[in-house]
Amino acid sequence: MTAPEEVNRDLSSINEDSMEGMYLTFDLASEGYGLEIRHVIEIIGIQPITAVPDLPDHVIGVLNLRGKVIPIIDVRRRFGLPHRDHDDRTCIVVVNVNENSVGLVVDKVSEVITIPANEIEPPPGTNRNGKRYIAGMGKIGQQVKILLDIEALLEDEELDEVAAA
Repeated sequence: MTAPEEVNRDLSSINEDSMEGMYLTFDLASEGYGLEIRHVIEIIGIQPITAVPDLPDHVIGVLNLRGKVIPIIDVRRRFGLPHRDHDDRTCIVVVNVNENSVGLVVDKVSEVITIPANEIEPPPGTNRNGKRYIAGMGKIGQQVKILLDIEALLEDEELDEVAAA
């Protein structure tokens, strides 16, 4: 069973009441990130993406997912990270934010974990542009996961622009 299949199985077994403090973790440029599980619809392997002109640089195109066309965002580009060719571990995390479905291309999906609120610290004060996308820093043992603010990552005006394309 592949990592996306295992995580999708885990997602399907979670009920809404138990989602508090649960995060889908993934890797991007050797760093660990997390998204609140309540936003995640499913994880799929990388698929052919149709390029669409006149979209922001990080919106790499659209994908037909079971009859619904959804925009695909390259999270590496969004964060200004160097390009990396897709491989068999590259995944698209399909999320729902403000009634919009969007696919996020990540290097590798890891697992679904629970991070208690007392183990989450505010983002460090930096001048880097990416800070506005960080909801907090989740401590898991000796590791730290960068917890993303998915709504900030997918700003409303961008979602509207992509949905209209």
